[in-house]
Amino acid sequence: MDRQNGSIINNLIGNWPKNTIAVYTWLEKQGVYRQLADTYVKSGWIERIGRGAFKKARESVEWRGGLYALQTQLNMSVHPGGKTALQLQGNAHYLPANLKQSKITLFGFKNEKLPVWFKNYKWGIDIHYVMTGFLGKDMSLGLTIYDTGNYGIKMSSPERAALEFCYGVPLQESFDELNHIMEGLTTLRPRVVQTLLEKCGSIKAKRLFMYLAEKHNHTWVNKLNLEQIGFGTGTRALCKNGHYNRKYNIIVPK
Repeated sequence: MDRQNGSIINNLIGNWPKNTIAVYTWLEKQGVYRQLADTYVKSGWIERIGRGAFKKARESVEWRGGLYALQTQLNMSVHPGGKTALQLQGNAHYLPANLKQSKITLFGFKNEKLPVWFKNYKWGIDIHYVMTGFLGKDMSLGLTIYDTGNYGIKMSSPERAALEFCYGVPLQESFDELNHIMEGLTTLRPRVVQTLLEKCGSIKAKRLFMYLAEKHNHTWVNKLNLEQIGFGTGTRALCKNGHYNRKYNIIVPK
């Protein structure tokens, strides 16, 4: 390897966060074009994990390392949300062990498809991807940074994650799990909750969120201005023969 290529590979390895994926566009910014990338693959410096995506040789990469590339290199809105975000932030510690991290739920804006390499790579865990615009066009609303130690990824704050969880009930998520988790969400920030509820386009999610928040007597509810939130018309039923809540016109499991 000549001195120039040696300098490029050294800079590449130094700028590449540990245990993450790198895509072609990012490699090119490091001076590694396709032919040189192929040379590094043949030389055993990097490994191809799919079309246009690579990892450093002899490193193991989990789904967070792939998500890092989606967010920072491809500028996608994809982020952990719902129950996954609540689990990562310690808000699901009282759920049975077999329910924890049984799958990863990622949210992205509507029509924002995952790259083929991300969908096809065997991350070692089931990944459920939800494309939706139910919280408006601002996909940065209610996000926070999760520090993995080697890098950070954006994910839903507890306030946004709770609404995303409500959005998935009953088809993708369990009402009972949501009920247990909502009981423990005693420190949600009312200003963030207010903004998210005003932006939320899912009548079901808003009603279910408020029904459970009031059921568990959370003090932050008293700081919300419900008159600024549109709860729509008509009944929303999450089950048959359930409990009818007149205030939010919603039928939930008994």
